[in-house]
Amino acid sequence: MPDCSDAELTDRVALLVRKVTEKRAIARPVGTDDDLRACGLSSLDLVNLMLSVESDFSLNIPERDMTPANFRSIATIVDLVRSCQNSAVAG
Repeated sequence: MPDCSDAELTDRVALLVRKVTEKRAIARPVGTDDDLRACGLSSLDLVNLMLSVESDFSLNIPERDMTPANFRSIATIVDLVRSCQNSAVAG
């Protein structure tokens, strides 16, 4: 996968979050640092988001990184994706 800028990563993750919020009829806009749980996403929504992130970015997120903290906000997901991409390149 070609290397994306942080802005491109953020846009892609924001789109995935928006898809989940639209499915749940959550009309509130979600900012980069907004807590996704506070925005109305359930645990199941976060699991679905995690699967979407793995699929969209062609990643396998290590089990140890599948934590609520890593899926707290768009920004934390971007950090996780970047970390996974860097690990894949290094490995």
